[in-house]
Amino acid sequence: MNTQSQIKKPLNRGEILKIPKSIIKPVGKAVTEFEMIKEGDHVLLGLSGGKDSLSLLHILRHLQRHAPINFSISAITVDPEIEGFDPSRLKQYLADLNIPYFYESHDITKQAEEQMKNDSFCSFCSRMKRGIMYSVARREGCNVLALGQHLDDLAESFLMSAFRGGQLRTMKANYTNQDGDIRIIRPMIYVRESQTTEFSKEFDLPVIPDSCPACYDMPTEREHMKQLLAKEESHNNGLFNSIRTALSPLYSIKEAD
Repeated sequence: MNTQSQIKKPLNRGEILKIPKSIIKPVGKAVTEFEMIKEGDHVLLGLSGGKDSLSLLHILRHLQRHAPINFSISAITVDPEIEGFDPSRLKQYLADLNIPYFYESHDITKQAEEQMKNDSFCSFCSRMKRGIMYSVARREGCNVLALGQHLDDLAESFLMSAFRGGQLRTMKANYTNQDGDIRIIRPMIYVRESQTTEFSKEFDLPVIPDSCPACYDMPTEREHMKQLLAKEESHNNGLFNSIRTALSPLYSIKEAD
């Protein structure tokens, strides 16, 4: 049988995709538990073009239609102008979905050469992107910034903090930035990376390969933690259920990440 004929794809780009219960249930739990989206919120999605943020885009559209509250969705892509990475084709995709979209190009590599000191490029790039997203959120009247990190990301961050920094911390589920004007939410904290991978393939989402090529040029600490977790999970199927429970007290810590 031709497996391609089994792939579910939207009939048109503007269609609201049917999110599997295995994804929407944990997202709904997280959104409700941490009060991530409230009546009248204007949510700005940080859209890198990777499988995770594209999955979250469609999850938010699903929630917008089915949740008992009214909220708006916009999206932003920060193009770091790194050679080999071109997310510009997302412009038409977002236009077809009729979602307000802001595309910001900044030469972050040049900034890093001029300003980066005792830091990794990945950390520097992340801070620069976040600052740009905050600025656009303020300019466009968005009070919430949604990010696409999932349970695997939080587990990796926890291990990095514990192993390298001696701290028990990870990414937060819902917190307010230091200026107090933007809430940052992560609706997929209970979703596995394998689920976003499967979802993006099932609906043929326009994933931009290697959303940060500069990081792919060399092994990173996060990749090391990913491999460590994968190895342990091969011996322990319940690993991430245990990690999710262990991380629960850390999700609501108020300090910004």
